[in-house]
Amino acid sequence: MKRTAFFISDGTGLTAEGLGNSLLAQFEKIEFERITVPYIDDEEKARELTTRINKVAEEDGDRPLVFDTIVNEDIRAIISEANGFMVDIFGTFLDPLEQELQSSSSYSVGKSHGIGNESNYEKRIHAVNFALDNDDGARTRHYDEADLILVGASRSGKTPTCLYLALQYGVKAANYPITEDDLDDQRLPDVLRPHREKIFGLTIEPERLATIRNERRPNSRYSSLNQCMHEVEEIETMYRRERIPYMNTTAYSVEEISTRIMVTTGLKRVR
Repeated sequence: MKRTAFFISDGTGLTAEGLGNSLLAQFEKIEFERITVPYIDDEEKARELTTRINKVAEEDGDRPLVFDTIVNEDIRAIISEANGFMVDIFGTFLDPLEQELQSSSSYSVGKSHGIGNESNYEKRIHAVNFALDNDDGARTRHYDEADLILVGASRSGKTPTCLYLALQYGVKAANYPITEDDLDDQRLPDVLRPHREKIFGLTIEPERLATIRNERRPNSRYSSLNQCMHEVEEIETMYRRERIPYMNTTAYSVEEISTRIMVTTGLKRVR
C-alpha cells in the first residue's frame, strides 16, 4: 500500500516534516511518497499547491495526507479546499494553548527555526567548524577545547554524529579513529588519556561495518569481514578495560545516536 504525504509550510518546512514523519512512522505497513513544499507564503503559491495536491489525488486514487504549519489563515483556507486529508499542526495546538496561557499567539512565520538568540546561533556555527576542523584525529592539540571526543573504528558513524551534535545541540565534538596500531595493548591511545572524561565510544556490528567499508574500498583487507570482526572485538575490549561508555550504532539513526549520547554524558544543548 502506498500513499502520498505533503509537508507544507510558509517557512522551511522542518517542523511539518518532523512532526509529520513522527506520525507516519507509526504505520510501518504503508509506503509513503513524501513531498516537502516550503515557503508557501502567498495566495498564488497556495492556489498552485492546491492544484498540485488535487492532481496527485487524481493520479493516486487516494487523497494525499497534508501536514501543514501555515500561519496565515487566508493561505490555510485556500489549501484546505484541496482534495487532501488535512492535518493542521499549528491550528490544532495553538488555539488550546492560547486558552491555557490566556495569551494570543504572535502568528509569526519561521519562529521555530529562526536565529532567535544570535549568540547561541553563533555558538552552534562555531561548534560545526570545530567538528570539521577536528575530524578523524586531525588536530588532537585542540582536544582541550572539546565538549566531547567520539572514538571508534573507521566508518562507525563518528563524523556524521559529531556534525549533528554540533548543528543541533551546539556541542563541540571531535572524533578520533581507533586503528590497528592503537589496539596492540588494548589501551586508550596516549593522546586521548588526558581527555578521558570527554570520551565516548561508538561500535557497530562487523557485518554492517564490512558493508559500509566495501562501498569505499571494495574487496580490500580494510573492508573484509574478518578484519571488521577483529577491529570491533578489540575496540570493545578496550572500551570495557578502560571503562569508556559506548553504544552500538548499527540499528540507530544519527539523530538517535546523538540523543543517546547527550543523555548518557549529561551534555546540555545550547539554546
